Amino acid sequence: MKKVTIGIDIGGTGTKFGLVDMEGNVLFHDKIETGLYREFDEYMDALSSKIKSSMEEKMVEYDLIGIGVGAPNGNYFTGTVSYAPNLPWKGVLPIADTLTEKFGVPTVVSNDANAAAVGEQVFGGAKGMKDFIMVTLGTGLGSGFVSNGQLIIGDDALAGEMGHISVKYGRGRSCKCGKKGCLETYVSATGINRTIFKLLVDSHEDSEFRGVSFNELTTKEISAAADRGDPIAIEAFKYTGKILGVKLADMVTIFNPEAIFLFGGLSLAGDHIFLPTKKYMEKNLMKIYKDKVKILPSELGSQGAPIIGAASLVWDKVKS
Repeated sequence: MKKVTIGIDIGGTGTKFGLVDMEGNVLFHDKIETGLYREFDEYMDALSSKIKSSMEEKMVEYDLIGIGVGAPNGNYFTGTVSYAPNLPWKGVLPIADTLTEKFGVPTVVSNDANAAAVGEQVFGGAKGMKDFIMVTLGTGLGSGFVSNGQLIIGDDALAGEMGHISVKYGRGRSCKCGKKGCLETYVSATGINRTIFKLLVDSHEDSEFRGVSFNELTTKEISAAADRGDPIAIEAFKYTGKILGVKLADMVTIFNPEAIFLFGGLSLAGDHIFLPTKKYMEKNLMKIYKDKVKILPSELGSQGAPIIGAASLVWDKVKS
């Protein structure tokens, strides 16, 4: 009987899950919408039910050895998610205890970006690298740091919250964390939407986004518009990449990574986001770091990285 783990990626918009074997193959995957459920217990019931029904539909016998969860503000030590600004439920959420009760197997929880970093290290483009940074560009901005081959977790399992370093100290865009000027309010799916609307207000340029509501905008549509030459879309990516590049230069100075991986919906814009990010990172680097750090797309795909990374948390714990 094949030994498998369940990998779960909890995001502000959607929750993805999949069954993963020891070789890192995602045997199947599915998802539910995170924001549909106003109560945490209702969400956990729906997620567990969906996972179980998906496993039953495959009609294959698996030996489930554990569950790995990547989530915003996920705490590796307590198995909880605490006061995640991009999730609809507040307070401390007992993710691990709830899933262990429902499935009868151990559950490991970590920051979603840390889980993606583990997945990239074990099965993706960071295989063989000892020092790299994973940046997840979804509803918010997450990051995972691997130094000397080890994931940096931190004393409270909260290391690597790059999304909440300041772009504009004490001013700028309001963030759900309670601060102003956080990086993720500028560099994320919601951040680039805010930039689009700021540019529309400040410019007289023609754009296909005039008359489009904020909630209708997606990074995929912004990227497609940039491909078609829309000036607002092109300027939005330049502005977003500039801010990200400047902050990545700071991270290079601190961590001296071999590579930086970009993952998530915003990274799928390709050169629109990678070129300005690389340009402004290099422009702001100390001379000793110039032309040494690669900025790369994740090799695990939009479904694979966080699911495999979350599942990898279980394999690591079993081995140890």
